[in-house]
Amino acid sequence: MSDAAYYVPVPRPTTPTGPVDDVEIAVFRPTEYTVSTWGPHLQHGAPPSALLARAIDRHRPRPDTRLSRLTVELLGPVPLTDLEVRTHIERPGRRIELVVAELWATAPDGTDRPVARGTGWRLETVDLPQVARTSETPLPAPDHFEATAPHAFWKGGYIDTVEWRIIVPFGAPGLSSAWVRSEIALVEGETPSGLDRLMSVADVANGVGSKLDPREYTFLNTELTVHLFRAPEFREQDWVGIAAEMSVGPDGVGMTAGLLYDETGALGRIAQNVQVRSR
Repeated sequence: MSDAAYYVPVPRPTTPTGPVDDVEIAVFRPTEYTVSTWGPHLQHGAPPSALLARAIDRHRPRPDTRLSRLTVELLGPVPLTDLEVRTHIERPGRRIELVVAELWATAPDGTDRPVARGTGWRLETVDLPQVARTSETPLPAPDHFEATAPHAFWKGGYIDTVEWRIIVPFGAPGLSSAWVRSEIALVEGETPSGLDRLMSVADVANGVGSKLDPREYTFLNTELTVHLFRAPEFREQDWVGIAAEMSVGPDGVGMTAGLLYDETGALGRIAQNVQVRSR
């Protein structure tokens, strides 16, 4: 992994920009590696999703729980400006708790507003190896496939930080699938956790599952929800597997549904709302 990163930590201002009771605050500056496929002035959905997941995962962590569901709501374009991450526990509990993180940015008119929101359910864990199972078929190993670009139209910014090994070509009938991994860290100076690695690329399920030509259509997702039935197990050079398919209604509203894998096997599912438009 290179020394590059999606975000650089920034010292927090002495005076926060909003209410902070019981809220943990950190500030991050996006780098050029966060730039979106859909426009040069906004961030791709994957880095902000990963930054929210990182905040939720690290906020008052408990060894007897783990995150089982993450939902990210993209409240608008995430700008290429400093982001204030505000994290708090909204629903505390011994066996179940809800953690919330928000990304705040300064709008052109000088006002501060949230641009993305993440919620994560933490569930208490117990030792029950005898019940572990999954019905999902494992993906073929990534070393069986050559490095391949997903589409000649997709390049620059975030897309150039991701390495791809395509199993079932995008646009093929049924589930398309690929192994992907980010070549850079989420936050400068940090070794990414397994969750960081997963969430740094999970948002590309939208592209993996699409049956549309990106030269003719845009298909932006407005949110994503990840359910993890198993904790991610990733090392530095490990790949994230994604198998996904997009369905679209006649009114330009659709969804992507998919499976997420580490090299051990399936570990969760992802769903994304999609808004389709002709270019």
